[in-house]
Amino acid sequence: MKDIRAIFFDLGGTLFSNRGIPKVSMPVLEDAAGRLGLSGGIASIGRQYVDATQAVNKRYVDRPFYLHRDLFYETSDHMQTMLDREPSSDFNEWFYQAQREAMVTRIRLRRDCLDTLEHLRSRDFALCVVSNIDNDYLEPMMKNLELDRHFDHWISSESARSCKPDRRIFEHALVTMERAPEEVLFVGDSRVHDVQGSRRVGIRSVMISEEGGVSHYDDETFEAEPDHTIGKLSVLVDLLAP
Repeated sequence: MKDIRAIFFDLGGTLFSNRGIPKVSMPVLEDAAGRLGLSGGIASIGRQYVDATQAVNKRYVDRPFYLHRDLFYETSDHMQTMLDREPSSDFNEWFYQAQREAMVTRIRLRRDCLDTLEHLRSRDFALCVVSNIDNDYLEPMMKNLELDRHFDHWISSESARSCKPDRRIFEHALVTMERAPEEVLFVGDSRVHDVQGSRRVGIRSVMISEEGGVSHYDDETFEAEPDHTIGKLSVLVDLLAP
């Protein structure tokens, strides 16, 4: 690993754990149940939301580019149909904004995230976030989580006009960071998006894996194997030791 000069990170599921998302989303789903006239609160909507998310993600995973907003709207439509409700564009817009606000303001980084980033910066690694979310998510999250002071660049799929695992978002990141593939390590939580995608352009990968933290964009049967698997971000310090 002595030739590594830059590290690209996924955001969701990597710098923060997916295990924190249900807690962040719970008040939004409670409110959503009430707006849809469901008397059972989150118990009347939670399963349908998860099932709709998984179904729609499968439809989108092979698309070379899409907006996260459109994926979310389609998920909301599918959930409403499962609940025997007529899909509503007004509800979709409220739901999207409420979920975005909750994620931007309430999600928290992994405990070892900032210390790990500070250590890597002290060793002059160039750092970049490469994420499949829109700018209206990525920009405020980088600021609110205080990640902006640790990274040289952060790239959304919206700005790259490409979504992982499409190769163009990785190529865009390489050009932005002025790095060759063999100089870069990609750290992510998805075999499909992060491992397969980075491999397409010759970038080595590290997958962070934790119990209960499997990416909801993933397929556990997918055969792409990362170059390394870690259980926490701080392991990168030893993995990249000189």
